Amino acid sequence: MSAADPLAIAPVVLPFVIGALLLVTEARRPRWQAPVSITTAAALVVVALALVARADAGAPTVTLVGNWPAPYGIVLFVDRLAALMVALVALVGLAAALASTSPTAGRGPHFHGLLQVQLAGLAGAFLTADIFNLFVCFELLLIASYALLLHGADSRAVRPGLRYVAVNLVASAFFLIAAAAIYAASGTLNLADFARRWPALTGFDAALARAGVWALIGVFAVKAALLPLGFWLAPTYRAAPVAVALVFAVMTKVGVYAILRIGAALGAGTGDAIAVELAAPLYALGLATVAAGVLSALAARELVVMVAALVVVSSGVLVAAIASGPGAWGGAIVYAVHSTIVAALLFLVAGTTGVQRGDLRDRTSAGPAAVDRVLLGSLWVVGGAAAAGFPPFGGFVGKFLVLSSTAGAGVSTGLWFALLGSGGFLMLAFARAGATVFWAGGPPVPHAPSTSSGVRAALVVLAAATLALIPAAGPLVRYASAAAQALGAPAAAFAAVLDKRPVDSKAGRAGP
Repeated sequence: MSAADPLAIAPVVLPFVIGALLLVTEARRPRWQAPVSITTAAALVVVALALVARADAGAPTVTLVGNWPAPYGIVLFVDRLAALMVALVALVGLAAALASTSPTAGRGPHFHGLLQVQLAGLAGAFLTADIFNLFVCFELLLIASYALLLHGADSRAVRPGLRYVAVNLVASAFFLIAAAAIYAASGTLNLADFARRWPALTGFDAALARAGVWALIGVFAVKAALLPLGFWLAPTYRAAPVAVALVFAVMTKVGVYAILRIGAALGAGTGDAIAVELAAPLYALGLATVAAGVLSALAARELVVMVAALVVVSSGVLVAAIASGPGAWGGAIVYAVHSTIVAALLFLVAGTTGVQRGDLRDRTSAGPAAVDRVLLGSLWVVGGAAAAGFPPFGGFVGKFLVLSSTAGAGVSTGLWFALLGSGGFLMLAFARAGATVFWAGGPPVPHAPSTSSGVRAALVVLAAATLALIPAAGPLVRYASAAAQALGAPAAAFAAVLDKRPVDSKAGRAGP
C-alpha cells in the first residue's frame, strides 16, 4: 500500500500529468487544449478548497509520497498556509486558462501544457517539506515559465526574456550550492529535521550551515524581487503575454513564502519565532523595496509596468512584515492573498487595454480609448483602490492587522510609512494613469478587438474573488491568525513530519 494521500498529491500530480498529455497531443487534438486545461484548473480549485477546509479543521497532513519516512523520502506537508497558497495558485491558473482562449492573448501553441506544468511546480513549492524538493519544484516552474515567456511573445520579449532566464539560472546555481552546504553541515535537507539539528551545530558545521541559510535567503530574495535583486521583474512582466502575466503574479510569492518558512523554522530552534540575525536585514530590504516599487509606479508610463511595480511593493510589504515578528504574520498572510488576486486582475486589465488601443498599447498617454473602456476602466479603479489598501478591501484589513500587531514596537514607524505612505502614492499613480487612459482618450481604434468571452470570464473570476474578500474578512483573518500561530510554534508540525511512519505494504498498516 502507499502512504500517499490522494488529496494532498493531487495539486502536483493532476496538472503535471495533464500538462504532459496536452504537450503530447497538441498536434493531433488542438481543440482539446483549452477545454481540458480549463477543466483541470477548475478541478484544481475544487481540490485546493478541499485542502483549505481540511487544514482548517484539524492537524497538518503529512504525506510520504514514496512511502519512505522523513528525512529520507519525499514529504508533502499541508497546513493552513500551504493549502491557502495552493488555492491562490489554482485561482490564478483558472483565470489564466480562461483568458488564454482569446485570440489576442498572445499565447504560444504550447501554452496550455506549459501552464499546467507551471501550476504543478508552484503547488509543489508550497507543499514540499524538503529543501531539495523545493529546488526541484523551483526548477519545474521556472522551466515552464521560460517557455511560456519566450515561445508565445513577440520580438520585444527576447532581451528581457533572456535576462530573466540568466538571472534565475544564476539563482538556481546558488540554490544548489546552498543546499549542498546545508547538507554537508547537518546531514539533512528535510526542513523539520534541519530545524531540530540547527541549535546543536557547532564550529565549522555551524558556520557552513549559516552560510547556506544566508545563500538560500539571497536566492529567495531574487525570486521575491527584493531590492536590489528585483531589476528583472518589470521588463519581464512587460514582455509577457497577457495570459502568462497572470501566472507570474503569484511567482514572487514563492520567494516570500520560502523566506517565511525557513525563518520561522530556524527561529524556533533558537528560542525566537524568527532568526534574529535574519530579521534586521530583511526588514530593511523590505522597506527599501517598498520605496523602490512606489517610485517605479509613479514613474511608469505603461499600465503593465505600473502593475509590476505593485508586485514589487507587495513583496516589500510582506518581507518587512515577516521580519517584524510573528505577531504580524497573520496580517501578512491576509495581505498576500489580497495582493496576489488584485495584481492578477490588474495585469489582465492592463493587457486587455493594450490590445484594444492599437499601436499606443497600454502607454499612459492620451489617444484612442479601449473599446470596452467602461468595463476596463471600472475594474482599474476597483483594482487600484484595492491595491492601495483602501477600506473595505482586503488589503486594508491585512495592513491594519500588521500595523496593530507592531504598535509601540521599534519597527512600527517604518512600517507605518511603508504601508500607509505606499498606499497613498499608489492610488495617486493609478488614478492619474486611469484618468489618462480610460477617461481622457478619444474614439477607439477602428476594428479594434473587443473583450472576448474568455477574458470576460477571467475578469469576473478575479474581480469576484477581490470583492469576496470583503465579506470574508472575518473568516480569513481567523484562518490566517491560526496559520501564523502554527508557524510561530512549529513543534507539532516538526513532530508530524518526523514521526510519520510509512505504510507496511504487506500488512496494509503503518510500519513500526
